[in-house]
Amino acid sequence: MDQVAQIREKIDIVSFLAEYMTVSKAGRNFRALCPFHNEKSPSFMISPERQVWHCFGCGKGGDIYTFLMDYEHIEFPEALRVLAKRAGVELIESKAQAGMSSKKERLYSLNALAAEYYHYILTKHKVGGKAREYLLERGLSEKIINTFQLGFAPNTKTSLTTYLIRKKKYTIEDLAEAGLIFQRGRDAIDFFRGRLMFPLVDHRDNVVGFSGRVLDKDVKTSKYINTRETLIYHKGEGFYGLNITKDAIRKAGQAILMEGEFDVISSFQEGVSNVIAVKGTALTPEQVNLIGRYAQKISFCFDGDKAGQDAIKRSLPLVEKKNLKATIILLPNGKDPDDAIKQNPTGYKLAVKKDIGVYDYLFDQALLSGDIASAEGKKAVADAFLPVIASMTNEIIKEHYLRKLSLSLETTYESISKELERQQKAVLKEKVPTPPPPIRKQSREEMLEDYLISLIMQFQAPNAALEKIFSILSPTNESEKAYQKILIHMVEYFKKHEAFDQKLFSGSLPPELVFSYNKSLLFPLPPLLTSEAYLREIEKVARQIRELYLRERLKIVGADLAKKEKEEDNEAVEALTKEYGLLMGLLKKGNQ
Repeated sequence: MDQVAQIREKIDIVSFLAEYMTVSKAGRNFRALCPFHNEKSPSFMISPERQVWHCFGCGKGGDIYTFLMDYEHIEFPEALRVLAKRAGVELIESKAQAGMSSKKERLYSLNALAAEYYHYILTKHKVGGKAREYLLERGLSEKIINTFQLGFAPNTKTSLTTYLIRKKKYTIEDLAEAGLIFQRGRDAIDFFRGRLMFPLVDHRDNVVGFSGRVLDKDVKTSKYINTRETLIYHKGEGFYGLNITKDAIRKAGQAILMEGEFDVISSFQEGVSNVIAVKGTALTPEQVNLIGRYAQKISFCFDGDKAGQDAIKRSLPLVEKKNLKATIILLPNGKDPDDAIKQNPTGYKLAVKKDIGVYDYLFDQALLSGDIASAEGKKAVADAFLPVIASMTNEIIKEHYLRKLSLSLETTYESISKELERQQKAVLKEKVPTPPPPIRKQSREEMLEDYLISLIMQFQAPNAALEKIFSILSPTNESEKAYQKILIHMVEYFKKHEAFDQKLFSGSLPPELVFSYNKSLLFPLPPLLTSEAYLREIEKVARQIRELYLRERLKIVGADLAKKEKEEDNEAVEALTKEYGLLMGLLKKGNQ
């Protein structure tokens, strides 16, 4: 068994996919709402026997590798590495495989080397002395510096570039694609210079980029700069620290969301380790989906300024859509987490334990927006909180806060409800809806073909149906379609074997038929309790397919016949008339 198959065998697909979605038992299979398209009824099926999945809504399907590649938008080499680590398999990479590594893999390796270089400069080289002192003055231990692999970029033009090109044999083009340099004319200059370096590592342990912080407060430049958008780094897709803290987040069932790198590091060092930092202001759909895989509760621990509050409000609709619980951690004296931890670590830990519901917090903040003794003040409060109510998906919670707001403003529930409706209509007018991508609908014949092959493949004795199927379909259908080819392979299989073994049979199929075969095992069938009922259903569907084919063929022959009659091609007319009569006879015979 090669390593790809070995890893596939070691990982149970149902348990693996359950980390990405809610799965439920459906007979011998499992079902879920598809993560690749919007749907209200689950059409995503998982087979524990075949270790495959298929969505009957959008048509996607495959195994654990294809799922991970589609869901995480990664290529096969990375999916293999991620799953190998999960399965506890040490990959043996040949020289040929190494040469075939994707561009993403090359950039990951390059960034990992850059992170090692920056970390060495900080911890071992005299150039990093000032940065080391800075971190120690902030209370960071050597252990925490190593855990987060903090580094320092020398304030020189080409120190990293020289190291990676001369010693590690990368090219200028590689460094440019990774965002590690910028080019000024013919010169390649290090992008990060004279900055404390925070490696940005995704949840799969790939170094995707860096964040650099200045040490000198008097320098007139941005306090932080990040790697620009690259093939592997996208600002709104990950979190700082998740690679280190994801196990603690999963164990706590809660992710404490902070704004900065030092916030996360200080909290982690103090023992509150289920923390991450968002690289931006508000959460993105990708980030909410990612954190939803580890916890069902998000606790915002942002700065107490207006920007922090606005970020929370913009994040809430996405959190609501994912059905995650949201709370707020109120820090002592309204300080940012890093300062709060330094000044009062006990107070910080107490605040974490006493987090409050996000809506109660935002409601209290909204009441500070205006003097509710005046009409204008009431309007200001309503304008501050009604958008929050609009984002709520639970109607009971929504009504609770509408009534609470109406009581606080000393106005009627009806007037508050009307104002909410007015604001929602105004927002809808501004939005231009984006139509979903069209999903190709199957013809009735294709649906019946899928149903037929699924009936046969999921029948306890598939060979019992084969003779009847071919007696109905063979006179009319040419064996060009996938389901017919699978049936022919099954006939050949039963010439050599008495019992049906799914694994053995699938191994005998050519690669182009495996997808259709897997799909047939996942198709949701109606309850057919007896073998007789099952065989009757198979025969009925086969006859329906036969009739559809005959009628379609009659249309084609009829059109050709009319054309040849106009052309006075007597020989062709005679042949087509004969075929037309034969088809009509078969159709009448089938309907009797």
